[in-house]
Order: sequence, then structure tokens, then C-alpha cells
Amino acid sequence: MQKALPWKTLLLVLALLLNACSSPGQEAGAPPPVQDSTFGPLTPRRLASTEPLRRGRVLDRNDSVLIATRPVYVLTLPQRPPLDSLKLSSLLGWRDSLLWRRIEAALPYEGARPKGGVKLLLTNAEAQKIQDNQKDWPMLKLEQRTLRSYTTSTGAPVLGYAYSNAQSFLSLIQRYRRGRFYRVRNGGVETYYNGLLNGHRGYAHPLVDTLGQPHGTWATDTAFQQGQDIHLTIDANLQAYAEKLLAGRKGYLVALDPRTGEVLAAVSAPTFAPGVLTAPDRAGTRNKLLYNEDMPLLNRSATLANPPGSVFKLVNAAVALQLGAIQPTTGFRCDQSLINCVHHHPVPRNLTLALQYSCNPYFYQVMRKLIEHVPDSLVADTTTARHRNLAAWQRYAKSFGLDTLLGVDLPREQAGFLPTPAFYDKARRTRYWKFRSIYSLSVGQGEINLTGLQMANMMAIIANRGWYYTPHFVRSVGSSGPLPRFLEKHHTLIDSANFEALVPGMMAVMQRGGTAATSNLADVGITIAGKTGTVQNDEGDDHATFVAFAPANNPKIAIAVYLENAGFGATEAAPVAALVIEKHLRGSIAPKRKHWERRMKYRGLAYEREHR
Repeated sequence: MQKALPWKTLLLVLALLLNACSSPGQEAGAPPPVQDSTFGPLTPRRLASTEPLRRGRVLDRNDSVLIATRPVYVLTLPQRPPLDSLKLSSLLGWRDSLLWRRIEAALPYEGARPKGGVKLLLTNAEAQKIQDNQKDWPMLKLEQRTLRSYTTSTGAPVLGYAYSNAQSFLSLIQRYRRGRFYRVRNGGVETYYNGLLNGHRGYAHPLVDTLGQPHGTWATDTAFQQGQDIHLTIDANLQAYAEKLLAGRKGYLVALDPRTGEVLAAVSAPTFAPGVLTAPDRAGTRNKLLYNEDMPLLNRSATLANPPGSVFKLVNAAVALQLGAIQPTTGFRCDQSLINCVHHHPVPRNLTLALQYSCNPYFYQVMRKLIEHVPDSLVADTTTARHRNLAAWQRYAKSFGLDTLLGVDLPREQAGFLPTPAFYDKARRTRYWKFRSIYSLSVGQGEINLTGLQMANMMAIIANRGWYYTPHFVRSVGSSGPLPRFLEKHHTLIDSANFEALVPGMMAVMQRGGTAATSNLADVGITIAGKTGTVQNDEGDDHATFVAFAPANNPKIAIAVYLENAGFGATEAAPVAALVIEKHLRGSIAPKRKHWERRMKYRGLAYEREHR
């Protein structure tokens, strides 16, 4: 018996690992028992604890509490008899219209009669009024519960929800379009860090034979661990400000600190309050969000990949410089027989001027030279050369964290896409495709797709002249720092000198003659390095894009803005980015740009009235 102990113990531990289901009557969260004829049932024993297990809080980078588990009051309105709504509204200090709007938001559909009555969340002060007048309202039921509470109305895609608190929402998702709309199931940091937020109880695993004699342990004992707080990288004030700027739009904004990879703000518009998805009195609101044609439940910055437009010229230029296809002094004629150029500008005699004017024919010729370059011999197979050069372009561009998952700490991140030679061989049904059939890559369109996080990270790479930390939303878990992988520095395949060659042109974009000259912040001493983009859209108005970092010589913020069906990046996306940059670096907006804020505020109010 003594000799067989190690082997038998190993088999028992293996059986434990393979058994994923709890036995009837077993406490939730405890490992399942395993039966053995020699040792009897191997049942973990919960260690005694003097304190209850509490779920950790979620705080922003400035230690403001955004999510916490708190006691709340739930008021249940009976279905019959009908209530005197005016009298009840007066008691609670509400307008009568507010009561009916609250009831409408709580009902899953108009005219519904939920089992058990309509439930409304009350503040402590409102609950106290009901308690003080309970004898006059015997038909009302007031109870106290412990719920996950949101103290902010912003940052819904980042904050998310714990699945255990969102069952009604998840059931609604499963019924919608037979479950095909899976990307709306974005649990945010609440789901991603669920185990750390929950903590765990302590368990001992004694190995005792059928005679009651101890033989060590059959698994490692675990200590009681209280749920840990997580501190986000998000600045709640900057997040709220950015959401106001995008109100009434469809699109996204991502701002991060290029020095650390910490995400400062991540907006997906249209927005909604994060508590809607778990609150017991918002079933009707959840229905409206799900069926809204603007798809507010999508986390556009992480789960939606789109053509980046002309902002991708920066990547193409960096790769062309690295592979020797061009030099910073290389010039090309603005030949509009190759591709249309919407800007009237002088001849782009070098890369800086080409970026400043965003000259499409210039970058068409850059990409053509890169793809059709035959460096080895005059008799080389040009088809093979095109395949080899496109593969090299894809490999160098991929080192920017494109065409792959960045590994951010949010669920359901998308990878984006960069085409390969094999992709075009299949799509064109021939190996003998020419550059003319793929030239849209030169202006960031065609088959290229990037997410908002990838575009912002692209700016961080240029700001850092070739390296980056993986973008992340949590800067510390409990008293420790972020997850270890977010402290690893990643390098691209591009030399720092070739990134340096891009910066003068990006600065010129914001200066007189540049495509985004009206969005510069020179009056407050901030130099921006940026790039505008306009994405052609066959199904409606063009999309507006803008990417930038600032200050240009000591970057502290990198940003990407994408506005669907908004038109030109210079007139629509660039002003939004400039305001967020100024807000982050200065804390306030100069008077000369206040009219930008007012214009965006009015657009947001118009959108709210339309969708109320």
C-alpha cells in the first residue's frame, strides 16, 4: 500500500482535473469530490473565515469608484389595482411623466405584464419616503438587495458586466437573430477580470484513508482571497468628455499613453449607460438598444475592423523606406491618371510634402515601386517578384500589431486583416495579378481592415519610433501592477530612423497648407503630429478618420478617431481629436475652440431627441 501511494495519488488528481461538474448538494465554487476505494471520497474542506467574500471594486486611474457592490432599494409596483401615479410621483419628488418613463424602461415591451409586478430602483432618500408612508401605500413592496452598482454613465464597452449579473440581457441576445449577433456580448473588464474581482474561499484538501489516517494532501491547499479592486487606465473625466464629442455620431475614439500602452479613453458611439445591461428595471431600454439600427451595443473600437483610409499611408511609407523602395527625398508627380487626388496642391517633391498634402498619386507610385521592384536581376520572374514583395510588405506591416490580436484585456477583440499573395491568388483566380488590381492598398483601402485599438497603437509606435507596449485597460490589480504581459516591450521590423522620417510630414499636416491645418493647437503651445483620412464608402457617405500624437517631440497621448458617414477626416475627425488632446494635456479648452464643443453638443441633443 505504501509503495502504490504516489501512483494512486497521481491518478486521483488527474480524475479531479477531468471532473468539471459539481456534485449535487456541493457548495458552488468548491472542487468536486472524487471517490476512491482506498481513501474514500476526496472532498475539499472549506476553511473557516470570519469575513464574507466581497467582489472587488472598479476604479479609474484617478481612484474614482466606477463600479461597486452596494445595497440598493427595489420598489415593486403591483399590476392591480391601478396606482394614483400623480400622488406617488409627488411622494417621490418626481414628475408624473418621469414615473411613466421609468415604467416604460422597465417593461420588456409595451403593454407587458411582468410576473410579480414592475420593479424600480430607488435612491436611499426615495426609499426612505416610501418607508415613512408605508401605511398609506400597502400595495407597494420595498426590499433591499445587494447589486453591482455603476456610479458613472460612461465607458460601457470598457466596464462591461459580470455574466452572473446579466442573464436577462444574455437571454435576450440569444433570441435576437438566432444568436448571430454575438459581438454584442462584450463583458468588458468585469468579465475579463472576473476571477480576480470575485476572489475565492480557502480550501484544504486532506488525503485520509478509510480508517481516518492522514496521508498528506491530494491537492494544493488554497488560502482565502478577498475580491481585489482593479484600477483602470481610463481617465473617467476624459472618457466622459470624449463621449460628449461623439454624441450623435457612429464611430469610435481611442486615446492611449504611448509611453506605457495605457488606454486613456475608449469611446464607441452611439453610447449608453453601462448599468442598463444589468439593472432590474431597464428591460425595455435593453430591447431598444438591441434593435437600434445604429448598433450601440457593438464595441466598435475593439470588435469592428474597417479600412483605415489615408492614415495607412504612414505604414506604407515606413515599409517602403525600410525596404529601400523610396528615400525621404523621393518625389513623384501628382499624376491623376493613376488615381484621383482630391487636394489641389504643389508637386510633392519629397515624402514630407506628400504627407502634408496627402497626395494619392504619390503613394500609389510608392506602393507600385514597392510591389513591382525587381532587385536581383533583369530577367527575374516578375510574378514571383510581386508575390515576394507583397509578402515582405505584409510581414513588415504585421509587425505593427496588425492582422493579429493585440492581446488587450477585453473580450472578443478582433484581429483586423492584411492581404497576402495567397489571398490574391485565390481572390483573382490567377497568380498573374498585377499591381493595378491591388492598388487600393496604397491609400489604405481595399482588403485592409484595422480596429480602433490597432490604429491608436499604430500612432503609439510612430511616436515611440518603433516600439510599443500592448494597449491595456487595467493599470493595477489590488496592490500589484498590470498583468505581466503588459510590461513587455514589442519592437517592429522598421528602423527608428525611418519612423523619424515620417514625423516632419505629420507635423506639416497640422501647419499652413496641410490637410488639418485648422485643427492645430499652436496657440496653446501644443505641436501635433497627425494624418487625415477619408474612407470611400460605396453604401453611403464616406467615413472620416484622423490619427495623431502630441506633443510631437515628447508624446504623451496617441489618438485615433473614426466617424462613420461623416465625410472628410480633416473637417470632422481632426477637430474631435484636437479637443481631446487639448483637454488631456491642458485640462481645459481655449475660448477660440469653444464653438467646436457647442456644435457637437447640439448634434448630440438632436440625436437624443430623435432616438428618445
